Amino acid sequence: MAVRHKVVGIDSPRGLEEALRAAYYLADEELSTAAYLALALGKPLLLEGAPGVGKTEAAKAIAGVLGRQLLRLQCYEGIDAAAALYEWNFPRQMLALRQESEAGGPVDIYRDEFLIERPMLACLRRPQETMLLIDEIDRSDHEFEAFLLEFLSDFQISIPERGPIRAYERPVVILTSNRTRELHEALRRRCVYHWIDYPTPEREMRIIMMRASGVSERAARAVVTAVGRLRREPLAKLPGIAEAVEWAEAASLLNEQGARWPEAFKRSLGVVLKDEDDLVHISPRIDAILAEAQA
Repeated sequence: MAVRHKVVGIDSPRGLEEALRAAYYLADEELSTAAYLALALGKPLLLEGAPGVGKTEAAKAIAGVLGRQLLRLQCYEGIDAAAALYEWNFPRQMLALRQESEAGGPVDIYRDEFLIERPMLACLRRPQETMLLIDEIDRSDHEFEAFLLEFLSDFQISIPERGPIRAYERPVVILTSNRTRELHEALRRRCVYHWIDYPTPEREMRIIMMRASGVSERAARAVVTAVGRLRREPLAKLPGIAEAVEWAEAASLLNEQGARWPEAFKRSLGVVLKDEDDLVHISPRIDAILAEAQA
């Protein structure tokens, strides 16, 4: 089966894994295989996982590997088709009506210059140049999810004033979900699915060493151990990979300025924990957690 969205040098899951690594994203074999199959089959890729495990970063890295513009549609409660597809620039339409009626000429207020593209329409019109990321689809409501089902079935929309617009080839589409609610089974069936979990300690250490500047292996290992311990606590917001990278950078910076290692980690705790109740909960335990991390 021919890969529909070809990238030079990528003809296998392993090739995609290596390309993503070159883009500073460490994908495991399962993720690179799911992403490769989604591209090969021309199907959307659905990435689920806890917040902070790297779903959005994976989409950004894939767009970079493909050499495409990333069109990000951030979902939220109450999002509708207008926010996702298109809107008409009403003030400019009214101005054009006044100007052209004064000149006595014909008035066409539905030209491209009055059409405001949103991510989904832009993806349909330029499928070879773009990649659509529908981020946190679980935050939208069921009505928007039903609308999305229709879009993913035919990759076509209809603008009443212009007629149907259909992609001349299947666009590259990635959806992410934090699983705050269950997605409709019909949506899952249209996608290649992959669950992204927190990385193994060894892989998370490699991610920190790759993405954080000036962090020693010792500091990276201590952060991975401490963050792993924090993720087992009943926190409101568990630290993700990005917080682990930032904590390693912040603690290393304070260490360079003279703070000893346990103190550097404690003073930069607000980089990894972003909730007051979480800080209060961890405060009596932080010394033991850091001692374990540096053992």
